[in-house]
Amino acid sequence: MRTRVPVSFEFFPPKTPEGAAKLQHTRAALTAFGPDFFSVTYGAGGSTRANTLATVLAIHDAGCPVAPHLSFGGDDADGVLKLVDQYRAAGIHRLVALRGDLPSGMGGAAQLVHANELVALIRRHSGDHFRIHVAAYPEIHPEARGYGDDIHWLGQKFAAGADAAITQYFYNADAYFQLLDACARAGIDRPIVPGIMPITHYQNLVRFSASCGAE
Repeated sequence: MRTRVPVSFEFFPPKTPEGAAKLQHTRAALTAFGPDFFSVTYGAGGSTRANTLATVLAIHDAGCPVAPHLSFGGDDADGVLKLVDQYRAAGIHRLVALRGDLPSGMGGAAQLVHANELVALIRRHSGDHFRIHVAAYPEIHPEARGYGDDIHWLGQKFAAGADAAITQYFYNADAYFQLLDACARAGIDRPIVPGIMPITHYQNLVRFSASCGAE
């Protein structure tokens, strides 16, 4: 029996009404593939907060499951939980909890919080209302001290209450299977969904891959 592989599609929140219309057209076309959900990114330090929220609600209102990205960079706990409450009130049942990045220029004005702390905060506040996804790194996070460091922090995210992980995109399949084997050895048995990025602009992909450690 063939096991069905979960599929989701990720959107960046549009900045213009024209972009929003194009996104909804694209979302309607991708619905034909039967994704488990659509996710919507969250800019550094919450810089796209309003656009992310509007995009999430538009996708949800169209009857599609959606998972907003959420990070702690630049926000305090009250700000994060206010947004969590908005999603809960709207009937959203998935979140992608990430450490996130600070926007340039913030320096020491804000503090990054590890993703496991964000997961724990959401769980304490909302119980089991949300299915929480976190990030996993087949080819080692650029800030990790080594492969074991990545596995340790992934385990911490699950221990804090995460339900599943989505990987950083990769093109080296061996790296993904190595990650699964390492997780099994560490006693991690939660779903780890592969992240795939279609190649639409090679030079842009090369630059982005260099910054995030993907081959």
